[in-house]
Amino acid sequence: MPRVVLLGSSPGHDDVPGQPAPPAALTLPALPGCPTVIGKLHGQLASLDPAPVTIARVADAPAYRGFPGTLVETADLAGDLRALADAVEDSEENLLILPSNSLIHDELIYQITKSKRGALALIAKEPREDREEDENGDLIVPNVPISEAEPEIGERVYEGLPVRLRAAKSRVISVGSAFHAVTRPNAIALGPLHLHRKHAPTLAEAARELADMAHLFGPEDDLVQLLILGLVRRGVSVGIRGRRDLFFRRITSPEQADEAVAEMATFDEDRARLNNAVKGADGFFTTFFVSTYSRFIARWAARRGLTPNQVTLISIALGVASAACFATGARAGMIAGGILIYFAFVFDCVDGQVARYARKFGVLGAWLDATFDRFKEYVVFAGLAIGAAVSGVGDVWTLALVALALQSAKHLLDFSFGAANRRKPPSPLPSMPLSISPDTDLRLALEQRRIARSGGIRGLLRMWSKAGRNRAVYWARKMIVFPIGERFAAIAIVSALFDARITFITLIIWGGIAATYTLTGRLMRSLA
Repeated sequence: MPRVVLLGSSPGHDDVPGQPAPPAALTLPALPGCPTVIGKLHGQLASLDPAPVTIARVADAPAYRGFPGTLVETADLAGDLRALADAVEDSEENLLILPSNSLIHDELIYQITKSKRGALALIAKEPREDREEDENGDLIVPNVPISEAEPEIGERVYEGLPVRLRAAKSRVISVGSAFHAVTRPNAIALGPLHLHRKHAPTLAEAARELADMAHLFGPEDDLVQLLILGLVRRGVSVGIRGRRDLFFRRITSPEQADEAVAEMATFDEDRARLNNAVKGADGFFTTFFVSTYSRFIARWAARRGLTPNQVTLISIALGVASAACFATGARAGMIAGGILIYFAFVFDCVDGQVARYARKFGVLGAWLDATFDRFKEYVVFAGLAIGAAVSGVGDVWTLALVALALQSAKHLLDFSFGAANRRKPPSPLPSMPLSISPDTDLRLALEQRRIARSGGIRGLLRMWSKAGRNRAVYWARKMIVFPIGERFAAIAIVSALFDARITFITLIIWGGIAATYTLTGRLMRSLA
């Protein structure tokens, strides 16, 4: 579970005697129980961290008293930064940092905290009709290369925050402040920042250095954005994600509170949660012929208390029944086997979707799923071979063993390459002192790094990756690796139309192409 830090200060919110209550103390009368913004947030975060740290200005502190956790009272921005450094530097858990005036969906909190990125920020890109970006997410400005672009402080405001963040397609490139200029800013940091515990000391160090520079910042500087600035300048890769089909907004006034609650009600959070239960990078067959409806089976199963392991058992039973039908060798049996193996795969998808939708994960379930995927496939191979002998097609055991060997070799390649990649240290990003205002040197270092990585084998891989933007190429690449959905579809269709011999020949040819493609790609990536 992450350690939660709530930030009570917000841009332009000065603490002077007699000022109105902080935004987090605003009530939400349209919600049941009429909670305050901070009260609702504490309720949402209780399962993550029952005792969060709240950092608030002295004048605002009364609004935060009475809630569980630790309240740290500060006098100014420098105090905020030092208090945050003290709260996170010894953390043995991942960190979730967000403003105390946040109105956010539970599902968005869940998705952010389950990210595998070392650092992840919720970002909104500034809507600009004239904006065109290259493959790195940099603005394309005719005749003005990145190295010659002028950094700027920037006065543009979006959603109440200054546009002082440069976001590419997958991570933050540069961040500005009232002191730090940023080249071609295009986004804002909305609020939530999730950080792996390994980066906690780096964040603490950056926060203390920023605290010493607090006199250079303005009242419009956002605390979360300053933290991202510190991380990026120290070479931490801060990934980005948008709100997508979920809701997040900072509340700054009673009028905004009413508007935000009304807007939040227009979002279907359960549908977003259901969509998130489906893997986002599945194969062609799974995406268009299974996941279009399997998610609704998963929701039905989850709401009736079925566990992922129980759904896995259904999938196994269907796989064994399919093998038994294939073993008859009769045409009716081959057709029935094809239908059953298709639904065995459907329920193989459903078990994972139930786990993600109901949030029921376990080591046993993951092991069962991976193990019995292979079991179903191989028992079907045996059923087809037996059926061929029974029907007089001939001895196809050799073909079955070749198909099995090819598939086993491909699995070995996938798992071994994945294990090797997990041990590989990440490529370091350039860093830059916080005492330097323009980000020119940082951007030049990033540009040089990109150029260095664009030659040789890396260049070829980059070109192949860019080709994937074409929809036809994207799906062709998905299909050529012969994922489990395509394999089960091939078995179901070819077996129903032809015989076991043709089925195994199809598996061997496609599997051989897939193994060659996979091995070539793994070798190239290893050499790169």
